[in-house]
Amino acid sequence: MKQRQVGERPMSCTRVVIASRYPVVLLGLSSVLSAEGDFETVASCGDVTSCVQAIENLAPDIAILDSTLPELIALNSSSHNPTDRSTRLVFFIPLGDYELVLPDAFDGCSVVLKETSPEALVQSLRQIASGVRIVPQSSMDQVVPAGHGVSSDNALAVLTDRERQIMSLVSEGLSNKQIGRRLNIADGTIKVHLHHIFQKLEISNRTALAALAISQNDRGAPVKSMESE
Repeated sequence: MKQRQVGERPMSCTRVVIASRYPVVLLGLSSVLSAEGDFETVASCGDVTSCVQAIENLAPDIAILDSTLPELIALNSSSHNPTDRSTRLVFFIPLGDYELVLPDAFDGCSVVLKETSPEALVQSLRQIASGVRIVPQSSMDQVVPAGHGVSSDNALAVLTDRERQIMSLVSEGLSNKQIGRRLNIADGTIKVHLHHIFQKLEISNRTALAALAISQNDRGAPVKSMESE
């Protein structure tokens, strides 16, 4: 286990313990977080024992627990869980494994899917640090705040016409470049629009957006898609 000495840090800094059996996962997650100014990885652990010790000794804000250490999932569901409950536990697992595990195993904890992009991972961790519990809602959905977010009935109301167009085209599986060509606007502008859409709908990725667009169509409220405004 590699630990950093706890010293002076920005008041808004989120202290994180990472646990995985694979060094490449530890390095990857640490690299993603080190690129952000508001995260500090205080320990990287390769086994359950060192992870529990790091949580107990360092009392991090968040512990990211990889599915390669399934004992940690069992530990969370145990009534004898020794970890510091002020630490927010985040299970980092692939979608296929998540669907095979009983939801009770994640009681009170957050789940981030390995299919999530680095940007969405960071966004999710910031929400978790602020007190929001995050879990996948369905096999079509990635990570969204549990018990939060805009309902599908109100989704269209918070979006502009252009944002609704982009939402519709995302649901058709188009890339940013394809959407840009279809609407005759730059790729960078599409990215900005998507960022605003994700914020308004409180979702973190295109998969969740596509699922929401499909649900709108199923409700008989087709999302507006035009070649140009």
